[in-house]
Order: sequence, then structure tokens, then C-alpha cells
Amino acid sequence: MIGLISATAAGAAARDRLAAAWPDRTRVYDGPVGDAVRAAFAECGQLVCFLATGAVVRLIAPLLGDKSADPGVVCVDEGGRFAVSLVGGHGGGANELAVEVGGLLGAKPVVTTATDSVGVAGLDTLGLPVEGDVAAVSRALLDGEPVRLDAEVSWPLPALPVADRGAYVVRVTDRAAQPADGEVLLRPPSLVVGVGASRGAPVDEVLELVEGALREAGLSARSVAELATVAAKSEEPGIVGAAGRLGVPLVTYSAEELAAVAVPNPSGAPLAAVGTPSVAEAAALAGGGELLVPKRKSRRADGRPAMATCAVVRRPVRGRLAVVGLGPGARDLLTPRATAELRRAAVLVGLDQYVDQIRDLLRPGTRVLESGLGAEEERARTAVAEARKGHAVALIGSGDAGVYAMASPALAEASDDIDVVGVPGVTAALAAGAVLGAPLGHDHVSISLSDLHTPWEVIERRVRAAAESDLVVTFYNPRSRGRHWQLPKALEILAGHRKPTTPVGVVRNASRPDESARLTTLAKLDPATVDMMTVVTVGNTATREIAGRMVTPRGYRWQDGGARQDAR
Repeated sequence: MIGLISATAAGAAARDRLAAAWPDRTRVYDGPVGDAVRAAFAECGQLVCFLATGAVVRLIAPLLGDKSADPGVVCVDEGGRFAVSLVGGHGGGANELAVEVGGLLGAKPVVTTATDSVGVAGLDTLGLPVEGDVAAVSRALLDGEPVRLDAEVSWPLPALPVADRGAYVVRVTDRAAQPADGEVLLRPPSLVVGVGASRGAPVDEVLELVEGALREAGLSARSVAELATVAAKSEEPGIVGAAGRLGVPLVTYSAEELAAVAVPNPSGAPLAAVGTPSVAEAAALAGGGELLVPKRKSRRADGRPAMATCAVVRRPVRGRLAVVGLGPGARDLLTPRATAELRRAAVLVGLDQYVDQIRDLLRPGTRVLESGLGAEEERARTAVAEARKGHAVALIGSGDAGVYAMASPALAEASDDIDVVGVPGVTAALAAGAVLGAPLGHDHVSISLSDLHTPWEVIERRVRAAAESDLVVTFYNPRSRGRHWQLPKALEILAGHRKPTTPVGVVRNASRPDESARLTTLAKLDPATVDMMTVVTVGNTATREIAGRMVTPRGYRWQDGGARQDAR
């Protein structure tokens, strides 16, 4: 919950805008400002104070304890010009909150955390438990001193400016090690603990078994991702309680699923009880991985039979592939989600000219794998291969990556051993449509006229179908120096079903500094004026030119006088 505090009418107005926008995330604190700040500090995970920073500093100073537990505090000035991340930038999420508040109120976010200021990923912002000398290693990264990355367990981290050697170390490990001087340990959620238990097994017995197994194997409990068991035990109090006290989810599998998992130590007892010869080992291995701790039983001080079993597996690393659409080229048409994925990636794969567009957004240490035109399949294979190594990868394409771009070849190459995230972008058809007016107001189709990958016979059949069905048509890849006859042929097909006066929009380099656009007709369009940087949009029988703009009505209730359209 975000506590909102203000002292003046201007502050209250901005406060109320935030409260109206985030009704489920915020709580307004009225009354004397000091009392309100103290109450919100104790009750909320974050605060937004519409007060001077000096006043907030004095109010919260006696309340500050540990930066890992204190709420994040953002200050917004009376004029609503700035949203300042005051304390708890990383741990309390104040940096991200300042950006959110700034976006909503039109204020400029002010973030002074050193790593954020220079674009280096904060070691305490990676979403992993962190131990060791975070301040010293972070300072070394900022100062350009050599910091070594020691990844005992591969994990898809964002880019870090690391070296092969260095006095400082970032170590990614699930081992129960203690950090040395100048070392930070990152704990990836790489371990799965399979658990079985008799009915009524005490939570302490289950927990002691799990913690003892991890300790004796030299593994860190902070790297446990989940407890796993058979579905029949999904509500067993001892197992549920142990998962809760470890702070991890409980995952369950059916007896049939577990019976199909090969294990080294099957037993007749669980087979008779729940229908599978293994619970602990099979549940731990159900998602694959390396068995680190074979099945072991709990020990009871009173000598009675054990009531719990467990096994520990290091699960396979899953790399992450984000397929990112960069939009048509203008920076303000690059989505915030796309920007976030570019900054999350440790490896960037893309066409060289697209890489140049966004190179300044990449974090220091990002490995860039770029290539030229015609290497689409090679880039897709490279991106998938890097993700399979456990890296966080961004594969970029122009427009929307799923429209004549990189998503299709990448997903054809990828299997279910990596995580894939699609990030939509503004397509060329949409960017050109916005320049022309509203040519895509009703049903429409996009067709690429490039026959490098698709036989012309197939393309021609699709153009004829679009012509016969009276669809607005946007042509991608309309003409190049080596392909000059395809566009005239496509226009000839459309002319057999549409009037010569049908509006045609021609947009080159939509949204870029050298953008050009013109509106012509099907009869007057000169294909020689079109190239590969151009999008050609041909209207349907209802499309009109109105005030110099290309407009296709939402419905077919169209009158020549321009009177009435469907007003819904």
C-alpha cells in the first residue's frame, strides 16, 4: 500500500489525482502532517509526500531503521514539477515509484542513486537474494574497477560491466558459502525440494528435515525455489506449513505424473499410499534437473518411525528470450516495455542498423551481436542459442517483431527449454496509417510483396483474395532495385475490382526525421516512386479523401455527401 500525505490545497489536488488513478494501491492520510507521516511509515510499504523534501527528511529521520525494511519515500513539490526518490530507492522501490508518479502527474522523476544514474544494474535490484559487501562491489562497478562474475549457477541476469579477473567478485551460487571481503553472493532460485509426509506429520519435523538436508549438502535455503509433492498431500499441514515458513510456493503433481518419473530409490510404501513409487524424489525431479540429495527420511528423537522424506534437485537453468519490437523508428514510439526489456538483457541480437537506433539505451556490459541484412535466420538461431546458455537475451526487430520480423523465425527455432517474452511494437502499417489519416478504419490486410521467401504465385493469390473481398490493403516491401514488377502487378489486380479514383497512401520512413507522405489514387500512383522504405496503403470501395486525409469508414453506412457514419 502507498500512503499519500499532503499539507496544502495544491498538494491535496495532486494527491487526489494519484488516489483516483490508483484506488487499490493508495491510502490517503489526513490530519496533522507529522501524525500522518508516522502512521503511513508504520503501515505502508511506500509513501508519496506532497511536501518539501526538507520537511519530509525531518519527519522521517527518527523513523528510519534498516534500508532493507524501511518503506520507499517519494516527495512531490508543490508545483508538481518533480517526483524525488528520497529514501529506499532500491529496497523500498522509491526509484520506480518516482518514475510512475512522474508519468502520471507530468512531473520529472529525480533519481540520485548512483547505479541508476549511470545505467548500471543495482546488485540489490536483480530480484535475487543478495549477501556480502554490496556497497563496495557496487562502488567498484561504478568506478570502472575490474569486477569478476563467477557464475557457479547460470542465471539470466541483466548486463553487468564485469571482467575476466578482478579483486571484486559477483558470485552467483546456491552453495551455503559465506561472502569473502569484496564479494557479493547472488542466490538464484535454482533448488527444488521434493517432500513426502505421512498424515499428521508435524511442520517442525518436515522443516528440520529440509533444512538439515540442505545444510549437510552445503546448499543455501535462500536458493530454494519451491517445495514439491504429490497432489494428495497438497493440504497436508506439515508440508504446507514448511513451505510457508521457508517463504516458497508449494507445487503439486498428480500421482500419475510422479509415477512416470524415473527415480533411483522407488518404494512400495508410497505406491500403496498415494499411487506412485516415489514422492520426494519424483516431485523434485518432475521438472528435470540434477539430483543433489537423494531421498532421505526425518529423524525422530523418540525413536518412532519417520513421518517425512525429502530430496533436493538443482533444476535446469532457463534462459530468457525477449523478442522486442522497436516500432517504426521514432524514439517516442518505442514503448516503455520495450525499453525495460532492452535494459534487462545481457545479450542483444539484432540487425546492425536497428542496434544503432537503441545502442544508447543498453546497460554497460551488454554484449551486442549484430549482423547485416539477409541474416534473419542466423540471428534467430544465435538468440535462441544464447538463451539456452542461461542468458537474458533481447532479439530486436523493427515495428512489431511479430509482423514480418524476428518473432516468427525465433519461435520456430525455440523449444520449451527457454522462457520467451513477446514485446509488441508499433507496426509500419499503423505508423503510416496515422500519418495518412484513418485508412485502416475497417477490415484490412497486410501483404508483403517480397518473393524472397514466398513464391509469387502465393502472393498473387492473396492479393486477388483481398481485392475480391474489398479489404484495405497495406503493401510491405513493395519495390526494390531487384524487384520492380511486383507492385505494378498487384496494383493491376486491385484495379480490376476498384475504381481508378480509389485513394492510395504512400508513406516513406514513417515517424522518422526524413518522413514523407502523399495521397494519390490507384490510377495515378507511379510505382517508380516507391522503394523498400515505403508503405503503400490502397483503400477499399468505401475509402475517401476528406480534407486531404485518407479515411475508411468504420461501417458501410456511408453517404457520398459525407453525412452519416456509424456513431458507435
